[in-house]
Amino acid sequence: MDHQDLKLSKKLISSYKKRLEKEILDRSLKLKMPQNKFEEIINNNNELINLKKALEDLETDSESHSKV
Repeated sequence: MDHQDLKLSKKLISSYKKRLEKEILDRSLKLKMPQNKFEEIINNNNELINLKKALEDLETDSESHSKV
C-alpha cells in the first residue's frame, strides 16, 4: 500500500467510525439513556473496537513506510 492509499484508508475508516459513534449517540439520546450507558456501549461495541484497531494498524503501517 502506498502513502496515498494509507491516507485514504485512514480517512474512510475514521469517517465511518465517527458516523457510527454519532448514530449510537443519537439513538441513545432518543431513548433517553444515561450518558454513562451510551459511553459504555461505544467503548464496548465490537465494530468500533475493530475500527480503532484498524486505524492503529494503518498508523503503524504509515510510520513504517515513512521510515523507508
